[in-house]
Amino acid sequence: MEKESNRIAKVIARSGICSRRDAERKILAGLVSVNGKIIESPALNVSDNDEIIVEGKRIDKPEETKLFIYYKPNGLITSHKDGQGRKTVFESLPKEYGRLLSVGRLDLNSEGLLLLTNDGEFQRFMESPANEFERVYRVRIRGIITKEDIQKLKYGITVDGVHYKRIDVIPEKNQTSNSWVIVKLHEGKNREIRKTMESLGYQVNRLIRISYAGLELRNLGIGEIYEVKIPKKILEKFNEYKTKSQK
Repeated sequence: MEKESNRIAKVIARSGICSRRDAERKILAGLVSVNGKIIESPALNVSDNDEIIVEGKRIDKPEETKLFIYYKPNGLITSHKDGQGRKTVFESLPKEYGRLLSVGRLDLNSEGLLLLTNDGEFQRFMESPANEFERVYRVRIRGIITKEDIQKLKYGITVDGVHYKRIDVIPEKNQTSNSWVIVKLHEGKNREIRKTMESLGYQVNRLIRISYAGLELRNLGIGEIYEVKIPKKILEKFNEYKTKSQK
């Protein structure tokens, strides 16, 4: 039986060292060798038997894909490095988890569910707009949102030339001057909730993501993390995605 092979940039990304695009850049810069020979093109298939070295570091065989749920605290950057010296999510994680990648982002002033994985390919799959994975947030706004504005968001809204698709908003009971609403997204564009709400006159003063693709925050405490089993439906779609990407 032939050994399974994949493009080298994909294998490097799967190891968690960097993204596929960054892997291609490293290859073109002469920073990658296969079986002792520097390679010059990312158009190369490799197998588990090949020794791959990136910038002097040997890539181990890929681990099993893992998925974690983390309660991101307010005030952390969802990045491995920050040019302004602000504390990042990954600096706050226990070292025993190794190098993890975030599925999407939560901005500095947002909190709640952040999915983390050790698999770069799984990360891209989970972030793909084609999947339309639902993101659910509990949001506190200043003011009481009107039925008219709920309808506007439901049918899509354009803000500063950017069009946002359907956004479902469900007000919680006993609304006051600071109202809690449940917001459901299928796109997850940059600062989507804040921008669309503020365009309608509602200032967001707290934003908590509570669900992503059916995976829920539940009773997880702020800053806590735990590993979860990848749901069967997501795993099946991911396997289809990998099969297509290999063609």
